Order: sequence, then C-alpha cells, then structure tokens
Amino acid sequence: MLCDLHCHTKLSDGSMGIEDIIDQSARMGIEWLSITDHDTMASFSRAGILGERAGVKILKGVELSAWDKKRNRKVHILCYAPGKPDRLEGLCLKSCEIRKACSKEMIDKVMSKFPITLESILKHTTASKSIFKQHIMRALIEYGYALEFYGDLDRELFNSQTGSCYVEREYPDVNFVIDLIHTAKGVAVMAHPAHYDSIELLEELAKNGKIDGVETGHWSADENYRHELSAIASKYELIETGGSDFHGLYNNVPTHLGSETTTKENLDRILKLSSKMK
Repeated sequence: MLCDLHCHTKLSDGSMGIEDIIDQSARMGIEWLSITDHDTMASFSRAGILGERAGVKILKGVELSAWDKKRNRKVHILCYAPGKPDRLEGLCLKSCEIRKACSKEMIDKVMSKFPITLESILKHTTASKSIFKQHIMRALIEYGYALEFYGDLDRELFNSQTGSCYVEREYPDVNFVIDLIHTAKGVAVMAHPAHYDSIELLEELAKNGKIDGVETGHWSADENYRHELSAIASKYELIETGGSDFHGLYNNVPTHLGSETTTKENLDRILKLSSKMK
C-alpha cells in the first residue's frame, strides 16, 4: 500500500492545485494521501470530495510552524486527523501573519536590488494563504535574473544564515503548538528533523511524552540519520511516518508524490490514536 503523508499545494508553497495533486496520486497508485499545507487547513473539505472521486483516501493534515526556543530555530510539526480543527484556526492565522510580515520585508529588500514589480510576485500567490520566497524567486526567474529556484541567487538572497534579503521571526513555541494539536484532537508528528537539525528537540519531546511521532522518511535525512530517528522512535514508541514533501515546481530536490511513504502499520497507528482522542 502506498501512503504519502506530506505534500503541498498552491494553498501554501506548492505549485500545483489540489485536484492535480490528487489526480497524480491516483495515477501513481497512492491509496492514502495527506495534503499538509503550511499553516492552513483550507484543503480539508475540497480534498475529501476530490479524493473520493479519484479513489484516493485523504488523511486530513496541516504542517504547523513552530519555534524551538532552547536552540533558537524553526521546527515544523505535522498535525494529522484533528477532530476539532477549529481550535487550530487562531494558530494558523497567527503564523500566516508572521510569514506575511517577513515576506513583505524580503520583497522590499529584493525590489531594492532588482527592478521587478510587486504584482509580478503576487500573481503567483493568488491561491496561497501566505507569501513564500518561492513566489519571489519565480518572479526573478521570469525576469531573467536566475534559471533555477535553488541556485546561486537563491543562496545569495535567502540563505537562512547569510542571505542578504532573508528575514525570519519567531513562530509560536513548539510546546504550545503540540499542546494545541492535542487540544484539537490531532496527532502530532515532527516533520523532517534533519531539515532543521531537530534531533535533540525530538528526544526531549519524546522523553516528556509530548510528541506522537516522527517523519523518518524524508529526502533530507540520509541513511544514518534515519537509523538515529528510528532508534528514538523505537525507544519511545513513536509513530514513524514518511512523505515526499512534494512542492511541484518548487521542490528543493527532484522528488515526486510517493517517493517517500508511510507503512500501513504506522498509518493504522495514526488512525487508532486519532479515534481514541475523539
């Protein structure tokens, strides 16, 4: 059984719409799919209808932005099957506002360097709940300042450590975000720990019984890192998930729907845990 529990659409920083994502999943033979757009649950109702038509089962999901205050860095938490999603609406709105404020500053900095228009950026965000750096890069590519999304210009402008136009602010505390997921009767899974070097945080959260699972199957984690994550998952009886983290045109690396998957056993654990919470 193919089960991809991490992908993005135009509602956040993906380049494809919900219908295209689900149709492609059906062609790939994916039986279970979770659309996990950043800080928005706008896909929930439409994905369910389209999934039923296409023969793809939809697990409701959202990727929530959070902050590891001890290490002063970002962390992403996947929330699956929230029974009371309305309890997450305020958090999603707050995180989208934080991202919009950062993006506005980044756009101002980019426009001071390159003669592009605000409209050339915003036309790529019409369906999105936020503005992402991928939208800015797309405008720069269209005007001929770069040929790729993650090349030299992207590193020069948006590297999180040295980028001349990069802007970041704190998101809500990770402990608060996880508590809110559980209040919403959802299952909390740490997304791609290798991406933000969150393995220490993962063990702390697991030791304190706060986190339900970890995404071990992700392109950012090499074999050794996956073994470390699996060892922590085994030690604390965490659910292990996998997902392509598909963004379409905006992928960080070549990847496709179904390139990373979750086993039926771990999917069943998510479904069982979510049903117990309701």
